[in-house]
Amino acid sequence: MPEIMINGLAGQIEARYLHCEKKDSPIALILHPHPQHGGTMNNKVVYSLYKTFAAREFSTLRFNFRGVGRSHGAYSGGDGELLDAASAINWLQSNNPNFRFCWIAGFSFGAWIGMQLLMRHPEINGFVIISPPVSLFDFNFLASCPVSGLVINGDKDHIVSVDLVKKLVDKLSAQKDIRITHKVIKDANHLFDQQIINLSQAVGAYLDMNVTGIST
Repeated sequence: MPEIMINGLAGQIEARYLHCEKKDSPIALILHPHPQHGGTMNNKVVYSLYKTFAAREFSTLRFNFRGVGRSHGAYSGGDGELLDAASAINWLQSNNPNFRFCWIAGFSFGAWIGMQLLMRHPEINGFVIISPPVSLFDFNFLASCPVSGLVINGDKDHIVSVDLVKKLVDKLSAQKDIRITHKVIKDANHLFDQQIINLSQAVGAYLDMNVTGIST
């Protein structure tokens, strides 16, 4: 998995990229959890998402937000991290100009950033968010979420309750022509300790059902 450096507004962004040789392969951007709480692109959930998309012939990119690993800059409370994500998706699209679909996937803090990115990029066709931190960050910007997607959380999440995630899912599902699949994984905590295989299977099954024309 080649290491690359992407030009961002705070300097260089450290990333890993798996390229699908198919000319019109779909693309996916994977976003990691909170930089100030140990979140990196090498997080086990992030890596699992990365491999799950790549196995389905997506050209797939994961990266470190500013101030993490070899990425330049410093944590900025979300605004700068959203700019990092925008730089990353622009790089991904420019290197795959014939992409069929564009998806985002985010874990925890990365879910919050990813959904903000989705609202600013109408070319994004779908999303996967894991453990969305609805008790920690404001998700009200999703009042008009434009695309369908998958939400996954654990029933033993010690940071965000199942009920709060369900409220977000219900809010998104109430919108016309939007289909939100909600999967609650039994015995999984916020970090999905001991549950990565079940998480990967849930994401893979959703992609197999909802991304047409992709061989598995």
